[in-house]
Amino acid sequence: MGSSPFNFLEQKILKKLRIFIILFLSCITDRTNLFSRHPFPAQKVAPHLSSSNITSPLKALSLHGHLSFDIVHYASHDFGNRYHSVPLAILHPLSVLDISSTIKYVFDMGTSTKLTIAARGHGHSLQGQAQAHQGIVIAMESLKGPKMQVHTGKLPYIDASGGELWINILHESLRYGLTPKSWTDYLHLTVGGTLSNAGISGQAFLYGPQINNVYQLEVVTGTGEVVICSENQSADLFYAVLGGLGQFGIITQARIALEPAPRMVKWVRVLYSEFSTFTKDQEYLIASDTSFDYIEGFVIINRTGLLNNWRSSFNPKDPIQANQFISDGRTLFCLEMAKYFNPDESNIIDEQVEELLSALGYIPSTLFISEVSYRDFLDRVHVSEMKLREKGLWEVPHPWLNLLVPKSRIDDFAKEVFGNILIDTSSGPILMYPVNQSKWNNRTSMVTPEEDIFYLVAFLFSAMPSSTGKDSLEHMLAQNKRILDFCEMSHLGVKQYLPHYSTREEWRAHFGPKWEAFVQRKVTYDPLATLAPGQRIFPKAMPFQ
Repeated sequence: MGSSPFNFLEQKILKKLRIFIILFLSCITDRTNLFSRHPFPAQKVAPHLSSSNITSPLKALSLHGHLSFDIVHYASHDFGNRYHSVPLAILHPLSVLDISSTIKYVFDMGTSTKLTIAARGHGHSLQGQAQAHQGIVIAMESLKGPKMQVHTGKLPYIDASGGELWINILHESLRYGLTPKSWTDYLHLTVGGTLSNAGISGQAFLYGPQINNVYQLEVVTGTGEVVICSENQSADLFYAVLGGLGQFGIITQARIALEPAPRMVKWVRVLYSEFSTFTKDQEYLIASDTSFDYIEGFVIINRTGLLNNWRSSFNPKDPIQANQFISDGRTLFCLEMAKYFNPDESNIIDEQVEELLSALGYIPSTLFISEVSYRDFLDRVHVSEMKLREKGLWEVPHPWLNLLVPKSRIDDFAKEVFGNILIDTSSGPILMYPVNQSKWNNRTSMVTPEEDIFYLVAFLFSAMPSSTGKDSLEHMLAQNKRILDFCEMSHLGVKQYLPHYSTREEWRAHFGPKWEAFVQRKVTYDPLATLAPGQRIFPKAMPFQ
């Protein structure tokens, strides 16, 4: 816990000033031009930010790690590969105190500086969310201490750094026969990164997102204060930071819930030709008390060589029927399911899987089953990453669009999007699966549709930089805009996951009834709007252009 450097009277005066500044900013349209809206924008460096009166005091900070002012360009790139904002410096922290001291230094400068600070994990942001134009980027993966600690017992958990990768947490917890309950599909992401958003995968229908499976956090606020928070201690900050897009503090440590780990996974894929049957079966499975442990859906649009690409290393239940299946260029829907087990439960699991499948209406000839280790199943996307890297197709623009669609409007959404907007091809996976609202904690900053069941629909496209056709960035961005325009005009009640907006009015609409609380939390925990400038929610006051 930190202590304020000001006396009581000074705190009251500053608090009133900060409230005025933030409330003023929250009511105006964001017309600042900190970030270009075009791919690969050329950034101009503001002269005063790179002057010695800024860098010299920063260089004089007493740190366990170090600040880099020369090799900084890598922090202007991310997985989205569209927005590039060059920072002034990169902090490589070796302790939480390094982060606290740096933030406190900027905070103590008050409104006289435009310096901002962003936490960068594994660089998997999509639209510059972890960038800080001429500010300070904190390389969170440098924060390796304290070492991960697994605590066994009735309520087991693991304490891990906010810069730790989930794949490392998996490896460490498995050493004790334990595992986190909820995951993302891709494990080479940092703890702080996913907890600042939500962390969603095929287990979310059962356990909720990752932000619902955390007992405690250590957070450095926008004033430099280090706070331990949980449901019972500094609860407002705890829930603010979870799903808070980095706006209220930097997660430096998390206490993550664990459970006994299985050793094996029965991995099943089936296909549907009718959308209504596909969604009906998904909703049936997430409502069942004895369902699969993982459930996700995919939309497959007119793929050539469908089965050869789709089944991967899966074995068809009936090879003869599988070879006779012809897609005829149809849009098909894939249901992917997994049942966890230990080797001595193999026969029982086979019976359970058969019983669950018997209630579903998939195309019988498209039943494919594989059996893999629990570790390999969870890290399955990394295999695809390695293949794409070999082909030079990983570091390309990724104009991803992630939406949460209410169950009551999913048919309308699918009819327009898959019937009119995306009708001929797609350049990446399209995920589509339902989750239960009851598994999400509405006290966090995360925003979801206001229905008991809603669908995650994720368009995970990759653009070819030199293309001008349907696999070009411009074409995919135009498709995304058509989808978003349709959702807005049709009043579907859709919410963006990993949201990205250009104006304050859009952010206000996104948060809806939570907006005022979101603003007040910003006032409380980051009063000078120093943190997470790449989200473009609360830019620091600067001349309008």
